[in-house]
Amino acid sequence: MPNFHDRVTTDIQDGLARVRLDRADKHNGMDFEMLRGVIDACASLKRDRSIRAALIYGEGPSFCAGLDFKTVLAKPLKAAAGYAKLWKPTRNDFQAWSMAWRELPFPVIASVHGNCFGAGIQLALGADIRIAAPDAKLSVMESKWGLIPDMGGAALLRELVPLDVAKELCFTGRVFSGTEAKALGIVTHVEADPLAAAEKLALEIVTRSPDAIAAAKFLLQQAWHDDESGALSFERQWQRRLMGRTNQRIAVKNNMSREGQANPKPYAPRSVSS
Repeated sequence: MPNFHDRVTTDIQDGLARVRLDRADKHNGMDFEMLRGVIDACASLKRDRSIRAALIYGEGPSFCAGLDFKTVLAKPLKAAAGYAKLWKPTRNDFQAWSMAWRELPFPVIASVHGNCFGAGIQLALGADIRIAAPDAKLSVMESKWGLIPDMGGAALLRELVPLDVAKELCFTGRVFSGTEAKALGIVTHVEADPLAAAEKLALEIVTRSPDAIAAAKFLLQQAWHDDESGALSFERQWQRRLMGRTNQRIAVKNNMSREGQANPKPYAPRSVSS
């Protein structure tokens, strides 16, 4: 069970990676160590071809209460280095906090409970699916600190809500419940026990062809905002990468054989990547 910078712990069993934020006494507030831990954990998972799905959740009373300003500002040299990266033309570490999860060739499910503010909601938005407790508290809170959601917020919110809703949430920084988040389209499901529901969904996904799941994830991310011609082109490209390969043949055999339904042949290691 690797521990990244004492802030993030990963446990991988039977194709399912559980990624836990481990700063419960601070409601998993993000400091530089947690930022680095999340990025390193994500990089480690990306190299592991055995993983079929991943869960992200927070230990203790909250998923992630956002950036821990007091701790971050207590390290002025690191804070200044982070500020300087705003001038670079490429993605910075703060943006990788959420965006790197989209590059993983398997589904990522966020289980949200307690506080999910600022950096926390942007981490959750980086997941493919979000399951929240009805009484979870979410907020795009940066405006209260005189900032904008700069950890992937603009890129991720646009996929889930209309422009006016995103503006209202960013302008006010108001706190809303998991139930309202579902109504707005920010979370996928609301469950009394979001972690149990996330695990149940993940365990269903791990029974599917890992190549098909990876290709579907990347296809949808590429095609969703492209025009019709571009979306159809991406469909053809990804289908070519699947047809006739080992895992596609296994999927056909498992579905065509009644015996295979009771005792399906295991899939080979994933071969599809971004």
